[in-house]
Amino acid sequence: MNPHPPRFPFFPLPGIGTIEGSLFVLPWLFPALVVSVGVAVVAARRVGRWLGAHPVLAFGLILSFGVILSATLTPLGRAGLPGFEHPGYCSFERMTIASWNDIRWESDVRDNIVLFIPLGLTIALLPRSTRKLGILAAAVALPFAIELTQLIVAPLGRGCESSDVIDNLTGLAIGLAIGAVLGLGAGLIARSSGGVAAAGGERGGQ
Repeated sequence: MNPHPPRFPFFPLPGIGTIEGSLFVLPWLFPALVVSVGVAVVAARRVGRWLGAHPVLAFGLILSFGVILSATLTPLGRAGLPGFEHPGYCSFERMTIASWNDIRWESDVRDNIVLFIPLGLTIALLPRSTRKLGILAAAVALPFAIELTQLIVAPLGRGCESSDVIDNLTGLAIGLAIGAVLGLGAGLIARSSGGVAAAGGERGGQ
């Protein structure tokens, strides 16, 4: 049983948990995702050259940003419905990292964390450069910009919450950590393979 009360007043929505329900709650999500994929495909090579990274990694970076913007800045289908009016203020109910119970029982918490993991992962795998630092700074600022936009643009039907920022940054940090571990492992494997090849070449020359 979920010990936490629902965040919003109950309002009957069609097919919650189904594609129909998803389209009702987030009617612009799927079109925005299609646009994000298209932009990532078109811009991947150019962005990859700009970052000195493989186009596949650049594709993942662009798509990660696109998915985040699609999920957080498209209007909700319930906007303006009774019980879902924009509150006009930002909630600071939680100012700490989510507890295990929050992650376990609150789908919003899980979604907000998972949403930013791919972004952190792709940033961590980028080659070191000042441009990478700029992208990392933009990724850190993104949750704050999203919540500010949700606060100001009432027709989106979104709620500004400090907990969303914290959860997004938690996901970003998790992604960065995973990417750092993967990058370190790949580097160790490459160096090991290079050492073996060099040793084989020396033996072959003798």
